[in-house]
Amino acid sequence: MTVDLPVLHCGHCERLKLAVHATALGLVALCGAYNAAAWLSRREGHLAVNTILYTALTIWEQRHVAHHLEEMRRCTTSDPPSIEPVSNPTTLAA
Repeated sequence: MTVDLPVLHCGHCERLKLAVHATALGLVALCGAYNAAAWLSRREGHLAVNTILYTALTIWEQRHVAHHLEEMRRCTTSDPPSIEPVSNPTTLAA
């Protein structure tokens, strides 16, 4: 089954996608900061691994946020497609 949702295409629903990735960025950055602080306090191996993983996820999400910001800038600065008026609409119906 193929689903063609507009949200899946580049240039569509960019504000929504930006909001989702910005939220994820905030969450993974917070988790990374917590795990780094916990590792500095307790020196448990899994906390170091978590810190590394959350740091990688933070970088990943930051790139997504930057991509969606750039896509929004591109959409607002590009000229809208020109629409030429139809001089005689009855000839199109024939």
